Amino acid sequence: MRNTAADTVTRFSVSLPGSLARELDRMTREKGYDNRSLAIADMIRAHLIEHRQQKSEAEIAGSITLVYDHHRHHLQDLLTDLQHDHQKVIIATMHAHLDHHNCLEILAVRGPAGEIKQLADEMIAAKGVKHGKLTITSTGKDLPA
Repeated sequence: MRNTAADTVTRFSVSLPGSLARELDRMTREKGYDNRSLAIADMIRAHLIEHRQQKSEAEIAGSITLVYDHHRHHLQDLLTDLQHDHQKVIIATMHAHLDHHNCLEILAVRGPAGEIKQLADEMIAAKGVKHGKLTITSTGKDLPA
């Protein structure tokens, strides 16, 4: 793959207090990065993805994770109805039985940030859902390697 102007490396300087630089170096080692630049690039990517989530028209990918009591009346019907109402952004689902009462459901999603956030909020707020979390990432199309 040829480098284009957009793929070239840009060098810039960052000034940090010594204690913060030491913490960065410690984290860089603990996470197995070869150098600070790679660690900082990943942090920037993570913040860019988080920033894009705030724009409702941005396309994102991610997962909605739910833990719920499957004995709760009408909860499974509500969650299924929500999934059918948003089927164009749900690309895969997984359902697992954690024990006699609790289920884990994971939905892989891709689409407009606003719609995915709305779906996650509705599912997490459903009566009987014990815990829920929306985790977002990029579709990869808009981020350099």
